[in-house]
Formats: sequence, C-alpha cells, structure tokens
Amino acid sequence: MTIKKHYQNLVQRLEEIARLNGIMDTLGWDQEVMMPIGASETRSKQIAALAGVIHERATDPVLGDCLSALKDEISDELGEIERCNIREAQRSYELETRIPKRLVQELAELSSRGQGIWVTARQENNFADFAPVIKRFLKLKTEWAQYVSPDFLRYDANIDLFERGMTMATITPIFERLKDELIPMIHIIQHHAHQPDTSFLQGHFALNKQEALAKKISRDMGFNFEQGRIDVSVHPFCGGSHPTDVRITTRYKTSNFVESLYSVIHETGHALYEQGRPYEMGDVPASESLTMGLHESQSLFWERMIAQGKPFCFHYFETIRAIFPDSFRSVSADLFYRAINVCKPDFIRVEADEITYPLHIILRYEIEKGLFENSLQVDDLPQIWNELMKEYLGIQPPSDTLGVLQDSHWSGGAFGYFPSYTLGAMYACQFYNTLLREQPNTEKNIAKGNFAPIKAWLNEKIHSQGRLYSTEELVWRVTGEMLTPNYFIDYLKNKYSQIYGVKFS
Repeated sequence: MTIKKHYQNLVQRLEEIARLNGIMDTLGWDQEVMMPIGASETRSKQIAALAGVIHERATDPVLGDCLSALKDEISDELGEIERCNIREAQRSYELETRIPKRLVQELAELSSRGQGIWVTARQENNFADFAPVIKRFLKLKTEWAQYVSPDFLRYDANIDLFERGMTMATITPIFERLKDELIPMIHIIQHHAHQPDTSFLQGHFALNKQEALAKKISRDMGFNFEQGRIDVSVHPFCGGSHPTDVRITTRYKTSNFVESLYSVIHETGHALYEQGRPYEMGDVPASESLTMGLHESQSLFWERMIAQGKPFCFHYFETIRAIFPDSFRSVSADLFYRAINVCKPDFIRVEADEITYPLHIILRYEIEKGLFENSLQVDDLPQIWNELMKEYLGIQPPSDTLGVLQDSHWSGGAFGYFPSYTLGAMYACQFYNTLLREQPNTEKNIAKGNFAPIKAWLNEKIHSQGRLYSTEELVWRVTGEMLTPNYFIDYLKNKYSQIYGVKFS
C-alpha cells in the first residue's frame, strides 16, 4: 500500500473521531443550556456510552497499524500539514491506548453526573454534597495520570492535558513572582484616597437590552452568527461541535449589565479563535486549536486588552448611554472607563479585575497542587479556600457558594485547567504588544469601532496556524520572544498607575 493510501486511511479515521467528539460537545452544551434537569442521569449514561465508542475508535489497532506504516515510511511526499496530522495522531493514539475503556467511561459518566451535583450544591451552599465528587475525581485522575504519563508527577500529567509542555517547575516560579508584584499593588490601590465611582454600574438593566447590546458588540468584533449563537447557562462558556457551529453562553443579572457584556466579549474571543481555525484542512488534528492557555489568550486579548481599553470604552459609551439613559445620564466616557477598570478584591473569579484575577487562579493552582501531593484534604477545602482568599485578597467569602463552590471545573474533573487563564493573560499582553508594533494605528481603529484589522491579524498569526507548531514555537514566531510575565506586569503597572494616580515600584 502506498504512503498516500495509508495517509488517506488515517484521515478518514481521524475525521470520524473528530465528528464523534463534536457530537459529545453538543451533548455537553445541551446539558448545560437546554436539557431538563430530570434527564441528568440518562444523559450521564449516554455520554459514558459515547465516550466508550470514541475510545474504541481512538484505540483501534487498525489505526495503530496505519500510523506505524506512516511512521516507518515518512518521505518528501508528505507536507507540513500531513506531518502534523501524523505526529498529533501518534501522540493521541499512544495516550489513548494506555487508558482502559472502563476508566474512560467512568470519568465521562462522573463528569456528567458531577455537573448536576455541583449545580445543586452551589444553589444550596452545601460543599459536603459535592466533596465526594472531588474525592472520586482525584482517585480517577491519579489513576489516569499513572496510565498516560507514568514518568510525570500526577499533577503535572493533568496540567499537560490542557497546557502541553507546562509543569509545576515552570508555573510555580512565575506565580510566585506574580504574587510578589500584585499583592503590594492591590494593597496600594485599596489604601489610596481616590477610588473611581462605580455606583452607576449598579441599577436596573432590562435583560432584553443587555442581550441586544451583547449581540451587537459580539457581531462588531466579527462573530459570525450564521455559524454561531449566544445562549444562557449557569457558568459562561464557549462550546460547539465545529468552527461552523460555535456556541457562546453568558448569564444575566438585572442589577449589573457589565458582567454579562464582558462575559460575552470574553467568550466571543474564544469563538473567533474557533471560527478562525483552518477547517478547510478537514476535521483533522492540524486544524485544531492549541493549548487552553493560547485559547484563553484570545478571549483575554479581546476582553482585557481591547474592551477594557480607553478607545473601546469611549467608542461604545454613547451607545451604552442611549440604551441605559437613567443610569448614565450624568456620567462621562472617562468615568465609565475608570469604573470598568476599578481594582477591587471580590469573591467571584469571573467578575474579578485584571490585577486581582491572577490571585484567584494562583489560589486554585495551589489547592490543586496540594490535593495531588496529598498535603491538602478535600474536606478542608472551604477553610483553606477562605484562608487563602484572606491572605491574597484581604477578603473572606461569606458562603461556600461565593467561595469554593463557585467554579464548574472540578465538577468535570478539569484539574490542571486553571493555570491556563493566567498564562493566557500573559500571552495576550505579549501578543498585543506585538500588534501595536506591527499595526501602530490599532488604538485609532478601536476608537472608530474598526476591529477588522485586529481580527485579521489574529486570524493570520494564530487562528489559521492550527496545531502546526508547538505553543513555544508559535509564540516565538508571533512575538520573536519566549513567554515572559514582564509585559503583563508592566501593562498592569502602567495602566493602573494612570487610573489611580499612584506609583508602583
């Protein structure tokens, strides 16, 4: 059989797996957005069954034979995309064949059941009901790590699932530096005499008007509604089955329109990455997105670097005032910009500002690290959570709903995911610095509502590259440097010294 025939067989099998995964993603979206609560048990069994089918396809010995033939006969007949598909498929096959089908199905079923248990526990402020889910996940994810990466530390194996190549040895020093820089900044800001007025951001904001505003800005950013949609869920996310079917969710509160608006902007950043992927290559690994850190860089790029910047706030101010005239009648664009960027420690991660947000992530990282190292116990998490919140942000949650139960990640077994958020913030700053250098008119374009050059730059530099390069290679190709926290720290110091009129060392 020729190399091209082997490769065609490989692509056929990879595309089938990708499409089955797309069905799984759609089931997950439906569970969080549309499914009646009484169907949770049935859905968990459906997801477990589908996970078993996907695992069988991903570990089929015929797929292994095909990869072996290609590996042994690599030649100049295969280009960069083909080599990427083979490389990624080989890695995936080796990992999947190490995991028993029984473990795959148990993880999938627990993930589905865990989400419903978490929602109820969160509503009832009852961590004890959710604790068994975490304990079971830790046992299963430890077993999983021993199968897939026996030479890795258990938590490193879980991090690698979301952030390939990253380890605690790399992340911990970066996070320690951020703590050293950000905690004093927060202290200085909190004790400064001048604090921006944010009172006008609270009031009554009709949900239909919030929804219309969010959809307008998402569309302005470039989100294609013919291949996407926006809905409501308990926890905002971006999902869907394919670049032609990308689904954003948010949550609305009549008392605060900023949360839902910036949630949509954040998820639109994810969605633009998904819609910008090179799916014309086919449903193959080379067309997929890179790490979660890279994905978060795209959402945070739009949410933080663009939408919380002065040009963006000034551009949309009159639109927002026209929609909510009672709240914005005596407010200026500059006051709006300062209010949007207020630094104030709060309990909820997804509502945190740019400076305090990394501390929310570091807290979760340190807890997960302790759980996998057995230095922390699940039953003690509410107390540990509150102690770290007090140490890092100077506040203590009044309930577990506002503390240890606020995130959905552990309900799905996504241990190792949280570091990606702050790594993404650092990538975003580094990318934005490069964009400003290559497109000096960027802020003028934002002030006019012209986001097309920004989206085109991201499409070309990042989205269209799929998985052709490692994260390190891609960052180097885009910025000419390896990832560094320096841009992130300098950005925060410069921006907030101007907003608050203070100096940071």
